Formats: sequence, structure tokens, C-alpha cells
Amino acid sequence: MAKALPGHRDDGATHPVRPRDWRKGMSDNVAYALLVYTGLQIFVTMHAIQDVARGSTLPYLSLIVLVAAIIPACRRFEKRWEEIPAERADDPALRPLYRRDQALLWLLAIGLPFALTALFTVIERIL
Repeated sequence: MAKALPGHRDDGATHPVRPRDWRKGMSDNVAYALLVYTGLQIFVTMHAIQDVARGSTLPYLSLIVLVAAIIPACRRFEKRWEEIPAERADDPALRPLYRRDQALLWLLAIGLPFALTALFTVIERIL
């Protein structure tokens, strides 16, 4: 159990836990969120393509949205946190703002592939 505690090592000595660098944390979240978004986008889109007639523009529209909207949006999240000076990078007062941005980022990464695919599928069926 003690091995699971922060700051504990196998050599028996405890070392101080390094403060959280919010900049690095957001950068990591953006990278993982883009991977999850891309995976979900491929998975969800492929299932939608099977339901829609051949020659669908759905995959192309999804790709355009990925490149034109998602990557810049994620970059804005990351850039906002990169601009924090090094002296404030581990400021505990930033935790609520970090959690808010983190939650919004993951909501977009997980929810947007389903929302976009549903929207494009409806449009495809109407046309």
C-alpha cells in the first residue's frame, strides 16, 4: 500500500512530491484528447458510413472539421496554459481553472465525434 503513495520509493526513503506544472499537464491532456478524438471519430464515422449510401461525403466533412476546428481549438487550450510564467506554473490557485479547461477539453474530445457524425448523417439522409 505504501508503494502507491506519492513520494514513496522502493529504497525506503521518501522524497518530496514535485508540484504540479499546470502547463505540462494541459499539454499532456491536449495530446491524449486528440488521440481519443481521432480514434472515436474513425470508429463512429466508420459505423455511420455503413448506414449511409455509398459515395458519402461524411468522412471528408469529418476530416475537414478535425483539421479546421478541433486542432486549433485544442491549440488554444494549450497556448493559454503555455503563457503562464514559470513562477506560477505550479500555483495551486490555478487548479479550478485547470480542471474547468480539462473537463471542457475532454467533453469536446469525447462528445464531438458523436455529435458531428450524427449531424452529418442527418444532413446526408436529408440530401
